[in-house]
Amino acid sequence: MRKELMLAVMIGAAALGGCTKRQAPGNASDVTGAGTGGEGHAENGEDPALARLQADLAATAGDRVFFTFDAYTLSPEARATLTRQAQWLRQHPRVAFLVEGHADERGTREYNLALGDRRARAAAEFLAMQDIAPARITTISYGKERPEALGSDEASHAQNRRAVSVVIQLP
Repeated sequence: MRKELMLAVMIGAAALGGCTKRQAPGNASDVTGAGTGGEGHAENGEDPALARLQADLAATAGDRVFFTFDAYTLSPEARATLTRQAQWLRQHPRVAFLVEGHADERGTREYNLALGDRRARAAAEFLAMQDIAPARITTISYGKERPEALGSDEASHAQNRRAVSVVIQLP
């Protein structure tokens, strides 16, 4: 009985050791090369064509918009970027976006998830007003869980208050 129990524990440990954590689609660090200025690159078996489209979006239209502290209102600069994104999407009619909402480190996890959601939705609604089909746009909030810049200063906070558009579907 003792040998059977030990064998079962060893098999279970081996099975758990072989499991890998799958990342959610649209993870900014996978697609946009977070921290590298938005250059797309393929890693972890990601489709290189997807990374090339993301890099093209970042280079031609910009893939992120920024917000002021505790706000989700789009600035004129954010509207200009989203207008360019809408033009890019019209040129790539079979591409879909995941709009990620992010917040800086201040505030509770729950508050920042809600704020990130409002930021992502504000960007998605603006794209929809630019005649981009809402079915092509998905939103997600990461709150303060995926900072672009580490640090507790205003410069870091400003980089983390953002909505990032990530290409999630190829033509």
